[in-house]
Amino acid sequence: MSRTIPTINTPSLTLRGMRTEDFKRFAEIWAMPDVVTHIGGKPWPRTRSWDAFLRNAGHWQITGFGQWAIQIHGSGDMAGQAGFFFGSRGLGEDFDPYPEAGWVLAPEYQGSGFGRDAAEAAHDWFDRVVALRTVCMITPDNTASMRVAQRLGYTPLRDVEVEGETVTLMTRKGPPT
Repeated sequence: MSRTIPTINTPSLTLRGMRTEDFKRFAEIWAMPDVVTHIGGKPWPRTRSWDAFLRNAGHWQITGFGQWAIQIHGSGDMAGQAGFFFGSRGLGEDFDPYPEAGWVLAPEYQGSGFGRDAAEAAHDWFDRVVALRTVCMITPDNTASMRVAQRLGYTPLRDVEVEGETVTLMTRKGPPT
């Protein structure tokens, strides 16, 4: 099975398939305390990053969607990732069967609008190509991601505990009508 990962350009960034040479930066990003503070709280070891990196590549092959690398125009390095995946987290029938959205940026790019831009571009593509309900989960104190989710049309389902941390499960009914 072979699937082509689309490239999406906005005025400020490009969403593209992750490449082998992105792994070093991918692992660096997930090892940064400022990145994981709202995502489990513990920096990832390289082995966990490698598993996630490979899982992302396989996700595109199996489902036809996945996470893109975010590349800021004028920068050669990957700045983060955005897109969709099946998390199979065991959080219930109102969450698990649906593609989960996620976005992550290295600290030097946070607060600049790049996360919002990347998430909006990913959702625009998803709405046109896949057109399903999506879900996401965000810690309540991650106000920046909460603003992005609300702007995209996500609404709260409920709060749950995941890995000892309270998170808000959110849903988006699909493309705006």
